[in-house]
Amino acid sequence: MKTIQLLRLISIINSLLIIPACSAQNPSESLLEDVLEDLSVNNGTDNSVNTPNWENELEELSNRMQEPVNLNVATREQLEQFPFLSDIQIEHLLAYIYIHGQMKTIYELQLVEEIDRQTIQYLLPFVCIKAINNEPAFRWKSLLKSAAKYGKNELLTRFDIPFYRRKGYEHTYLGPSVYNSVKYSFRYSDRLYAGVVAEKDAGEPFGALHNRYGYDYYSFYLLLKNCGRLKALAVGNYRLSFGQGLVISTDYLMGKTIYASSFNSRSSGIKKHSSTDEYNYFRGVAATVSLAKDWDLSGFYSHRSLDGVITDGEITSIYKTGLHRSQKEADKKNLFTMQLTGGHVSYQHNRIRLGITGIYYLFNRPYEPELTGYSKYNLHGNNFYNLGIDYAYRWHRFSFQGETAIGKQGWASLNRLQYSPVQNTQIMLIHRFYSYNYWAMFAHSFGEGSTTQNEQGYYIGMETSPFAYWKFFASFDLFSFPWKKYRVNKPSRGTDGLLQATFTPRSYLSMYLKYRYKRKERDWTGSKGSLTLPIFHHQLRYRLNYSLGDVLSSRTTLDYNHFHSQDRAANIGYQVTQMISSQLPWARLFADVQGSYFFTEDYDSRVYASESGLLYTFYTPSFQGRGFRCSVRLRYELNKHWLFITKFGETVYLDRNEIGSGNDLICGNKKADVQMQLRIKF
Repeated sequence: MKTIQLLRLISIINSLLIIPACSAQNPSESLLEDVLEDLSVNNGTDNSVNTPNWENELEELSNRMQEPVNLNVATREQLEQFPFLSDIQIEHLLAYIYIHGQMKTIYELQLVEEIDRQTIQYLLPFVCIKAINNEPAFRWKSLLKSAAKYGKNELLTRFDIPFYRRKGYEHTYLGPSVYNSVKYSFRYSDRLYAGVVAEKDAGEPFGALHNRYGYDYYSFYLLLKNCGRLKALAVGNYRLSFGQGLVISTDYLMGKTIYASSFNSRSSGIKKHSSTDEYNYFRGVAATVSLAKDWDLSGFYSHRSLDGVITDGEITSIYKTGLHRSQKEADKKNLFTMQLTGGHVSYQHNRIRLGITGIYYLFNRPYEPELTGYSKYNLHGNNFYNLGIDYAYRWHRFSFQGETAIGKQGWASLNRLQYSPVQNTQIMLIHRFYSYNYWAMFAHSFGEGSTTQNEQGYYIGMETSPFAYWKFFASFDLFSFPWKKYRVNKPSRGTDGLLQATFTPRSYLSMYLKYRYKRKERDWTGSKGSLTLPIFHHQLRYRLNYSLGDVLSSRTTLDYNHFHSQDRAANIGYQVTQMISSQLPWARLFADVQGSYFFTEDYDSRVYASESGLLYTFYTPSFQGRGFRCSVRLRYELNKHWLFITKFGETVYLDRNEIGSGNDLICGNKKADVQMQLRIKF
């Protein structure tokens, strides 16, 4: 124990070396931005119908920065919400506190095995150290009294105003081009959340026609957590995620990126739905109860209306965008109902975790979509089910987790093995098998495609830091599609390779070079599916990050794309992006300025550029052709109660006189808009 006390004293002295690194910038925000950027780009290249909405994840992490977790009483579930912590790091952190007692300072993290300097920097904004005493048993009366006294209210409203006019506003769209949303939330500690969300998309009417009650979309949620044996209770709109997501998952912080942390899929259970996403949520009631020390039982029921097309009394398609701008879109609103019920039982003891998830869907009308081509084996009918078993086991430096699920037809399985031979090195092996006829309506998991269907693959990746200041990541994915896919009229296969080297010589200076190679197959345009050829995509990116204290930071990005198919000429695309952020020393004003020049020869060689956005938003637009993109964001904090953000963005194309097509057509080569957001805390 004397040795531990001495090491604790040394850790406090060493904290002087870490504090400057943390004050210069927030590495956690930089990590999260890079992960979301990778996930956005990967999803964008797969023609995904459901574009990920990051509001829920970003809001939860933002709340965690305002209410840091006390490491002295942190549970495994609380630590698992941080995507940059591995299972081994969590285990060693909990073991350190169990063996040595309460931490005295946050910088004792340096003494925890497997937790390196970079991980500490990621973790610091979200955790704290407080002395603990024996807390009294939970009482509902005490909770309500404390919530009334110490609860925090937040009102958030947003306006998007375009400075252009789309063709749809001439005769088709029924409302103004302004986007508006209002969100009210109440939060007390980690135990009580409540809120209301209202939204009107651009082009939708307000207080008229099919929206005579004001906004087009309303949402309400109430979430209680950690109230004695009641671990979670959700009423209203909520989200669900269990196992590896093969049965159900509405979380998106998982996928193929250059960060090993994004491969950790954890059972997050029941969460509030506080975003403006109008599709990926459930409406009803859900609860998790602790049956015994190692046993948890969850149950849920949802009843909600969905958009779609009904022909001759049958549902022929499900409409997922949530847009009701035209009469045609409004006619699809709330045409049928879906009931969903199910449960999850889990057992966790020491190194092992087991769980079973079951879900049953029931539509009030038969679901009979047109099943031809690549959709031939999709399900139809008015009732469906999924049943899955998830499992996890950890042994020393090995970690194994997976899930196997079945449905009304077909089955799916995902298994991952993670091994850390030495500190700062992780090796991952992931195998997935999603049969061509497996169907799970709200499933989301690891893969090349956008659904857990019609895919097989082996993925291997390694992340290591063998030298000071250097980090390397390499991965290779070999995948195949047993049945047809969009633009592929036969079974196909492909490969995806990634290599990145990151150099961080100083806390204020970092850079990386990333190369990605992808080979897939695609039908030759004009062959009507009779000829399928391989396509090759090379992507190269260099990024330089520099910060000067809290006053100035800079990010320079160079992108190059090379795309070609067999026996056809190659198309290239490149982009130069510069971002500068600054805080005025004499005012609570933060400014972000970003500019890009892009050139691409076609859509396949398009480029992406992420931008700083409003609160709880993440924006990664794609560009094709030749032109410029610039954006300016101003963030002003009057005091701890009032915050105002405005962002202006403009894209200028140099190779065209109109942008888009159909109802989205814009006459002219410029596209500019302004976004404004006001937050009031009380």
